Formats: sequence, C-alpha cells, structure tokens
Amino acid sequence: MELQGQSLILTVSVLTSLGFMLIGYDNGLMGGLVNTSAFQDTFDSPNSDMIVGCFFGAVFAAIWGEKLGRRRSVLVGCVVMIIGAVLQAASYTRAMMIVGRIVSGLGLGTVNSTIPVMQAEFSPKSSRGIYVCAQLSTLNFGIFLVYWIDYALSSHQGSYAWRVPVILQCVPSLVIIVSWPSFRKPLVGTSEDDPEVQRLHSIITQTVAYETSIGSGSWKDLLKEDSIKSRKRLLLACGIQSFQQLGGINAIIYYSSTLFQKSIGFDPRMSALMSGFLQTWFFVASFIPWFLIDRIGRKPLLLSMISVMAAAMAVQAGLIFQVENNTASAHAAGIGAAAMLFVFQGAFTVGSQATVWVYPSEILPLRLRQRGSSISTAANWIFNYAICQILQEKQQLCLQRCSLSGDLVAVVEALKLDPSMAEAHQTLKRLLDQMVHVEQRACQLESEESNLWEQGLDFGGSEKTESQSSNRPERLDRHYEGLEYDFAFPWVDEHLPLRSFKGLIE
Repeated sequence: MELQGQSLILTVSVLTSLGFMLIGYDNGLMGGLVNTSAFQDTFDSPNSDMIVGCFFGAVFAAIWGEKLGRRRSVLVGCVVMIIGAVLQAASYTRAMMIVGRIVSGLGLGTVNSTIPVMQAEFSPKSSRGIYVCAQLSTLNFGIFLVYWIDYALSSHQGSYAWRVPVILQCVPSLVIIVSWPSFRKPLVGTSEDDPEVQRLHSIITQTVAYETSIGSGSWKDLLKEDSIKSRKRLLLACGIQSFQQLGGINAIIYYSSTLFQKSIGFDPRMSALMSGFLQTWFFVASFIPWFLIDRIGRKPLLLSMISVMAAAMAVQAGLIFQVENNTASAHAAGIGAAAMLFVFQGAFTVGSQATVWVYPSEILPLRLRQRGSSISTAANWIFNYAICQILQEKQQLCLQRCSLSGDLVAVVEALKLDPSMAEAHQTLKRLLDQMVHVEQRACQLESEESNLWEQGLDFGGSEKTESQSSNRPERLDRHYEGLEYDFAFPWVDEHLPLRSFKGLIE
C-alpha cells in the first residue's frame, strides 16, 4: 500500500528524525571516548577530522543535491556514513581512524544539509516548528545515548570499549535506507483528485513561475539583490548558522568530560558521569520548545535564549576563576560552574537549536533552497571546525584558563543580539512559498514609504514629525514584520503540507 497524507508525513518525520539522531550520535561519539585509555593509547583525539568531511559533504549537497533530489541525497549520505563507520570500527592506526572519520563526515554533511529542507517542505505551516523540534530532540537523544554507551564501556580496557559505540552508527543509517518511501505516485495521484491539493499546487506553480522569471536558481542567483532579496536571505541563513557554532555549544559537547575534570576539578569517573547527566538534561530540555516555537515564533525565542546563554557563560567565567585560584569558596564555585553548563545547554536547546535549523529552509526560495540551505549548513560546520581546532591547539590555555573562554563565549552570545537580527522575518504559520511574497511585499512597502518620506509625508499621508524622523528604521521594521496575508492565499487549509513537487517527486 502506497503511503499518502498523514501517514506519509509521519513516516518522513520519523525517518528524518532518525537522521538527526544519527547526527547527534556521531557528534557526541568522540566526546565520551576522548578520555578513555583504550582510545587515547592508539588514536589520541582525532575529534575535528569528521567536521572537515561534514563541510565537504554539505558542499557536495549544494552542488549535486538538486540533481539527485532530496531522497537520493539522503540515501547516498547514509551509505557513505556506513562505509565510514566500518572503517573507523576496523581501525588500528590513527591514520585509518582519521580517514574513517572524514568519510563519515562526508555522509553526515550530505544528510545534515538535506533533511531539514525535506522536513520543512513536508510539514504543515501551522506546526512546522514542532516537527523540527522533534528532529532536534532526537538529535539530542543521539548525544544522550552515545554518552551513556561510552560511559557504560569506559571501565573496560579492551578495544571493544570504543569499537562497539563506533559500529552502532550503522543501525540508524540502515533503517533509513531500508524504510525510506518513494514519493512519486502518492503525490501525483492525490493532486489529481483533491481540490484543496489542486489549489495548493496552484500556489506552488505560481511561485515557481515567478521565481523562474527572475532567475534560473544558479549559483549566481544566490548573490543577486533581486526583488525577493536572494542575497540577503542567503547571508541571513549563513549568519544564523555560523553564530550558533560561535557560541561554543559543540565545544562543550565534545569536551564536557575534559571540562569537568581539568577546569572544575572532578575526578575522571565523576567527570564522565556528569557529562552523561549534562547530555541527559540536553535531551530533556529539548522538549520545551515543542510548546513554544509555534506559539511565540522563531525570532523572539532565539533572541531571549541568547541573552540567557550569554549571562550563564559570564557567571561561569567568574566561578571558574575562583576554582583556578583555589579560593576559600572554590568547592562551591565548582558546583556553581557545573550548574552553569546545564543552564547554558538548556537555553541553547530551547532557543538556538530548532530555530536555527528550521529558519534557513523557511526563508530561502524554492529555486535556491537546496543550494542555500547546504551553504548555510557548510557555514555551520566550518565554524564548528574552527572552534574545535582552537580548543585542540590551545587546550591548556582554554581549559586551565576557562574563565577567559567563558568571557569570550559570553561576548559572542551578546554579539548575536546584533541589530542585523532585526532583518530576520517572523515565519510563524506561513507557507514556505508565502515567504517569497513577504519579501516582495515588504520591498514594495519600503519603496512606498521612501517615496512619501522624500515628499515630507508619513506612511499614512500625514506630515512627518521630528520623533517620526528619528524612528524611521524602527517604523520600517514594524511594517516589515506586520505583513499579513493580503498578498497570500487565504483559501488554503493551513493544515495542508506544502509539498515542493519539483523537489520531492524526484
């Protein structure tokens, strides 16, 4: 029986969530192994090598993703990840482990670039955020799972203490390969019979026709400042992804055991246990945005939690300073510093995780969505790599003087509140194709107001005042954010998913 309707959406959501669990598992894998004697004796800590592969995997998806289609891109990525996992599990030298990590990264980067786009295109507009939250919860579950697997095997001295967690990467990849459905017949068949789907098809074809009229979707079109602000959309998607990594979240995931041991002063066993608790909290806290992201929206959630993250790192910097200088309150300060890691990761998963992965797919137009989303994912991975390289090269400085590291992270989190975030539009409960018209209509409003402004008039036609003159940027933002559906398609049932026929029937 062919899957269609809600059963198709549910199946795709489960499989894309499995893909994100695989991402989380692979991200957390080395964090639990890096301090074990069986692993360090042979490999030291080839942590960031996988990230190089992830970057090039994202580049591969940007170049070939449209030709392969979403489904085949995911399947190719999973096959490559299995090859990489087998190479890692069979490794007896550092060089072989590095090759295996890079190969796994190539597959992971391809999957990571494609799955968010696919889920966003399938999801109903009224609950698109919660679907992405579910994906990120499974990502955190993957981190949580691998940390506890690593912890359970950490007391063993044999090589199977690290080979078993490594080879288990193959399980979700195999499930995805075997279970992923084909979309061609369900989509084409239902579109002929259902009048609402016909109307939705009309929206998509109108948008595709408009986008095609202003460009072919080439690499050059990504950098055009056209009527739908393609370049601005790309830069915003890349900026949000880059700043997520500059906050240092993956550095904490990779090195939490080392951080608990060398900076806060816990013994190795307690450090491993605390890392497991930290990733458990990371998973539990990821359910909080399920109830918020489709109610208060992406932008308010992102900005509010960035403030909490900056405050947590600033407080932790002061507490670790007490620990490093062995003051009278060093023991209590160590406990407080550990607590700040929990606050930081909780705020991250509430505000900076799902929002960052759903937003690029929402703001990028269809003809540029795969390429633009892949480039933004590549930006995420390259900054992830940069942070990890800094920690690897300057580990003693960063870990023994963690108060400085905390201050730097606090500054980065504060910089995320840069006024450029005002350029981010609210995408809550909008169809993906409607976001093209949001930018187009916003440009029209801005042009109209600029013309009136030059004539000495307010937007409503009355004479402008001094206070209005000084507040013009804020007033333009209000017009930009306050756009409603006068230019959209109100007859469409909001529970119908936006299916990109061009992208999904391939």
